[in-house]
Amino acid sequence: MSYAVKEIFYTLQGEGVQTGRPAVFCRFSGCNLWSGREEDRSDAICQFCDTDFVGVDGQGGNKFANANAVADAIAKRWPEQSGGHRFVVCTGGEPLLQLDQALIDALHDHQFEIAIETNGTLRVPKGVDWICVSPKARAELIVHSGDELKLVYPQEGAEPDRYSSLAFQHFFLQPMDGPARQSNTQLALEYCLAHPRWKLSLQTHKQLGIP
Repeated sequence: MSYAVKEIFYTLQGEGVQTGRPAVFCRFSGCNLWSGREEDRSDAICQFCDTDFVGVDGQGGNKFANANAVADAIAKRWPEQSGGHRFVVCTGGEPLLQLDQALIDALHDHQFEIAIETNGTLRVPKGVDWICVSPKARAELIVHSGDELKLVYPQEGAEPDRYSSLAFQHFFLQPMDGPARQSNTQLALEYCLAHPRWKLSLQTHKQLGIP
C-alpha cells in the first residue's frame, strides 16, 4: 500500500492528556467527513475543520511507496541521540483512512509509541498505543472506547452527555476555534465546572505559535 502524507514535523503536543510532550506529527492527506476544499465546506459532514490536509505539499509531505518509507521519514524527524521515548501522533484529515497494520508494525520497529487523533468513524487497527477520538455531529461514531475523548464544543447534535458513558479514560471539551472562540471557551469552562467528569482542553500550540 502507498501512503499520501500532507506533512511530517517535530513539535510539542498541544492538546489533551499529552499536552507538552515532544512528538513527531504525521498528518495524512484526506478525510471522510470533508474534501478539504472550501467550495465543498457547506455540504461537508464536518464544517468547522481548520486544518489543511489536502495534497502532499507540506513540510516533509510526500507520496510514500510503502510503510517502511513512511516510518523512516518519521524517524528522521526525531532528534538524534535523544533520551526521550519516541512518540508519533498520526492525524489528518482522518488517519485511519491510511494507517494500517504494516505501518503500525514499521513504526513499532522504530521504537515509536503510536497515538492517533481520529473522528471515530473507522475501525482502529490493533497495536495503536494511544487512541484519541474527536466525535463530530452527523457522523456515526463506531469507536466507543479508547484513552481520551476530545469533543470540540459546542456542536449541535454532539452534546457531551451523548458520550459521557463511553469507555474512555479521559473526557475533554475543547472550545471551537473561530470568531466565537472566547465565548466558546467560557461555555466549555462552565460546562466542565458543572460536570466534573469533563476537563478543559486548550490548543496551547496556537497560543505558543508552534505547529
